Amino acid sequence: MKKLIFLWAFILASCSSGKLAKVNGVSFVSSGEEASQQHIDPVLKVSANYAAIMPFGFIRDMGSPELVFNSDHQWYGERREGVKQYIEKLHLNGVSVMVKPQIWIFRGEFTGNMKMPSEEYWKKLEASYEEYILLYAKLAEETQSDIFCIGTELKTFVNERPEFWNNLIQKVKNVYHGELTYAANWDEYAKTPFWSQLDYIGVNAYFPLCEKENPTIQTLSEGWQPWKTKLRELTQQEGKPILFTEFGYRSMDFTGKKPWLVDRNQMDVNLKAQANATQVIFDEFWHEDWFAGGFVWKWFMQHDQVGGHEDNRFTPQNKPAESVIRKQYAQVRKSSR
Repeated sequence: MKKLIFLWAFILASCSSGKLAKVNGVSFVSSGEEASQQHIDPVLKVSANYAAIMPFGFIRDMGSPELVFNSDHQWYGERREGVKQYIEKLHLNGVSVMVKPQIWIFRGEFTGNMKMPSEEYWKKLEASYEEYILLYAKLAEETQSDIFCIGTELKTFVNERPEFWNNLIQKVKNVYHGELTYAANWDEYAKTPFWSQLDYIGVNAYFPLCEKENPTIQTLSEGWQPWKTKLRELTQQEGKPILFTEFGYRSMDFTGKKPWLVDRNQMDVNLKAQANATQVIFDEFWHEDWFAGGFVWKWFMQHDQVGGHEDNRFTPQNKPAESVIRKQYAQVRKSSR
């Protein structure tokens, strides 16, 4: 019964003004410098009402328990002082914030497969990860950030150490009083065990949609249907709305085949495919009552220096996909904080 009440409360709040109050977000990539107004203006120009701020922690390899974070060797925007400055600058501009700490393993190895070789190493990792998460949970409370994400794509860690995660969630709740989520990978979210303790079912939405080199809107839409059904069923089961903690597509051929690819391949640039895939995700989800919105992956501070018509990577900046996002996000703005 509580699950149904929660979900209906979300739906009623979303619809009270006759419009859906969605998270129209961008994943704001950290930099080596302070965020200035010229960095925030492009975020405002696409009518984003949320930004995810991502202070990274770094691990040497898949079996290492040593997590490095808030270090003098990291970029300004990856340290506590920089995260705070970014949040405050965004808030001054009326942009809400999700604080989303996440791990980077050397050479970009997938965090979901990270596994410690012994109980001793698991304990070391847990102690370090707890310190890392609580540091930024306290900062999220201090800055009155709107959402806090307790982890990103940590499938094996979550499955192997359930007691740790249950305890961590309670410790986060003791120091942070906003809304909570976890960013589960697209192949992980259905079995994440602690959704009942959080406010959103967070999903990094890199679902495979089709194997077409140059996918059409119809093909991409058809590819979404089985995934959409499963997402709807989970939100009904858990009584919590879905939040796409990350979503986005490469501007390249076969963009719907393996949307999670982060390699530096030489696949031909395909701006239309990225724009189509972005439009389809909006068409499929942004009108759904059980869907809370999401964060585009990814948005760089130096807007004029990134993306463009020769870039095949994720950012929509200075590409047709940016216009698609601007048009969608301009339709509905989150009520002021």
